[in-house]
Amino acid sequence: MKIFNATTRTPLLSLFITFGFLFLITSCAEDDDAGTTPIGPFFSYQLTPTEESQISAFVRFVQNDDNSIEATLFLARAEDGNTYPSHIHANSVLEGGDIVISLESVTVSGTTGQSTTTITQTDAETSITFEELMNFDGHINLHRSPDDLTVIAQSDIGGNELTGNSQDYFLGERDNSGTTGSLRLAERKSGATLATLTLDSTQNLTDGSRHPAHIHNNSAIEGGGIAISFTPVSGTTGMSMTHIEADDEGAAIGYSELLNFDGYVNVHESAENLATLIVQGDIGINELTGDATTYPLMERQVAGIMGKATFEKRQSGETLVTLSLEGTPEGGEHPAHIHANTAVEGGGIVVSFTPVNGTTGMSMTNVAALDDGMAITYEELLDYNGYINVHLSAEDLATIVAQGDIGKNTLTGETVTYALDSLAIPTIKGEAIFSQRNNGTTLVELQLEGTPENGSHPVHIHVNSAAEGGGIAISLTNVDGATGMSRTQIATFDDGTPITYEGLLDYDGYINVHRSEADLVTIVAQGDIGSNALTGESVTYALNDVDMSEVSGTATFSQRKDGTTLVSIVLTGTPPAGDHPAHIHYNSAEEGGGIAISLNNVEGATGLSKTSVARTDNNIDISYTELIEFDGYINVHLSEADLATIVAQGDIGANAP
Repeated sequence: MKIFNATTRTPLLSLFITFGFLFLITSCAEDDDAGTTPIGPFFSYQLTPTEESQISAFVRFVQNDDNSIEATLFLARAEDGNTYPSHIHANSVLEGGDIVISLESVTVSGTTGQSTTTITQTDAETSITFEELMNFDGHINLHRSPDDLTVIAQSDIGGNELTGNSQDYFLGERDNSGTTGSLRLAERKSGATLATLTLDSTQNLTDGSRHPAHIHNNSAIEGGGIAISFTPVSGTTGMSMTHIEADDEGAAIGYSELLNFDGYVNVHESAENLATLIVQGDIGINELTGDATTYPLMERQVAGIMGKATFEKRQSGETLVTLSLEGTPEGGEHPAHIHANTAVEGGGIVVSFTPVNGTTGMSMTNVAALDDGMAITYEELLDYNGYINVHLSAEDLATIVAQGDIGKNTLTGETVTYALDSLAIPTIKGEAIFSQRNNGTTLVELQLEGTPENGSHPVHIHVNSAAEGGGIAISLTNVDGATGMSRTQIATFDDGTPITYEGLLDYDGYINVHRSEADLVTIVAQGDIGSNALTGESVTYALNDVDMSEVSGTATFSQRKDGTTLVSIVLTGTPPAGDHPAHIHYNSAEEGGGIAISLNNVEGATGLSKTSVARTDNNIDISYTELIEFDGYINVHLSEADLATIVAQGDIGANAP
């Protein structure tokens, strides 16, 4: 460990105190016996004791004025009277190497000692400069005694010194090992790497065992050959440390290149059982950034199978796609793909996933390109016009067990629901749900109850309100009588004009559900949408019988989203063949007055009339708020031929009781 900056002249006093070297500060500043003067710069290292040693050791290299190097070795907590040999060796501590420079041994008096060595050349008499030693590929060993060269403290020096830059990678549990782990890549001054593998638990490991570990090419999902072999992980400590400056084929690879390497790490059970893994994790460009998006996969044709698809971004910009399903059968294998377009529209396969394992419900796939080879990034997938299908089997791709839109087709969560009321068939009713997609288009889902098992019911959005009627604007998918369901992707009108979700919510339209393609005249369910939708605000007025007609009922004024009014008359006692004109008149019924607004005739068979009111008969706009304050009354007449006979009547607005 280097603890002084190579260009700093003032030592860190607190570190000298920590290691018991305060008494040495003065002596370090004095000229040495040879008459040379330390002029700096200097660099220093703390030696790390081995497990069986408690000694503190510290070495300092200073450039002298004659360009020689003064190496001072300080010891504390040492054995009184003992002599400790020390050498500079080639390579890193992990690699080991021959002695290159012998340092003066330290003889201890009490518990401390020091030695000074003037260095101008190696033991092989090759000259060496201060700058060369600063970048030397080497390490220092301190030995127990001249007769016992057991290493009791050591440290990497020069180019093997750690810069402080490091990168950690998580290694996940594999094959029920009961442990997770981590890999730390630490940069050396030379650009090489110190790799440290650490297993978080050794409970499931065998004391004394050795577990092979490697960096492999590609991501873990893709798999690949061994690129770099680590020192095997110790089953006793759960640790492994490896010096890396080249791959297994001898090609140089530096720290920065490892951080951008297309690879993953495997730690194996044993050399005899490489197929069983303890931990595994992606590294380099395959590391996950933490950016992730999850899409629901909804149940489709097989009850109980549903789940999610998680898209995770890698440092490379590629995507790890994980499918997680519940309810899949034991032993099953379910093909899965990204298809073009929305799920409602359908489309061809564009990305093939690893099949879902029925036993685990899982599938993991690295996505870097479409099946046609075109590259696609994480960001592009999040904006892709597509959906996911999970199929029952390779032999039965037609059966979809789970499905979900992705990318720009995902739903924002913004929805509006419109009621679809019964008309010709009282048992058929339901709702239409408009859901906004990320791209601004709309998913329209109809959910009806009471539809016949074998029915197929055409559906359209029409122009105007239902009370007014109008032509078809947008054709929807037929309602399946067996399920009562219809799902349609809407981006345009039938004539190709674009329409957004916001545009539909303001559209002047209504929905008709027809009995069949052969009987479009019969409407089984109907409801206003968009600007014609009702706000929920309404006022109901009584319509009383006149001259004992025995016809009576109500007139309900309901506010629409656009501020206009739906006037609904509901009468009882009307003859089945009747057709009864109705109007809003000026003034109160007692005063009488001319027609202000003509309403749709009341049908005798149903007693119903619905009218959308936006203006008076003389073309003056009138809002819901103005209508419920209007000075008027309603007359329902016997027939067009007999308007003089009033069968029901009631005051409205300002005249209502």
